[in-house]
Amino acid sequence: MGAVKTDDVTPRTETVETGTGTARITWLDAPAPRLVLALGHGAGGGIEARDLKALGAALPAHGVSVALVEQPWRVAGKKLAPAPKTLDTGWRGLWPALAAAGPPVVAGGRSAGARVACRTAAELGARAVLALSFPLHPPGRPEKTRADELLGCGVDALVVQGGNDPFGKPAEFPPGDYRITEVPYGDHGFSVPKKSGLTEERAMEILTASVAGWLADLK
Repeated sequence: MGAVKTDDVTPRTETVETGTGTARITWLDAPAPRLVLALGHGAGGGIEARDLKALGAALPAHGVSVALVEQPWRVAGKKLAPAPKTLDTGWRGLWPALAAAGPPVVAGGRSAGARVACRTAAELGARAVLALSFPLHPPGRPEKTRADELLGCGVDALVVQGGNDPFGKPAEFPPGDYRITEVPYGDHGFSVPKKSGLTEERAMEILTASVAGWLADLK
């Protein structure tokens, strides 16, 4: 697991038994939280992803506790993510631990984790959904759209998408009852090319400011 550090928040970890194995939550607690933002990782990485780390560092100062969630397959050290149904089962199993914190829970994640959050938000009573790098379609296969998962989430939603994401550029997203923010030049992991003139630090500032502003608007 990649270390998650901030200047002001000391992480704490919690293990949760689910129907698909042991999950792990790394909590970055706000002093007086009004929301919890639960963030799941993608199929090819863990909570060390740059966007998850940036949100974990930035949001507690805005009154949002961040819960970085590791699915059981990652905790067990496996290399490949299981089927979507299994991911959803794991997420459902750890939800009570997220809700037990007290404030309303915003379900979120990056890539595959964003899909999980969308598919389960309404049934679990999530306040809203944050979809980071939502994989609208497999690269080069726009006909294999997953738009129905986003459009059907049933709650307020924000998509943060890289301008050059091969899994779906912002302009490819269909109209719907959600917000979308573009990180210019960003790829699926929000990496930006040096020739763009945009630094990774600035890219993460765009991302965190957009998310913080959106969360502030949630009533």
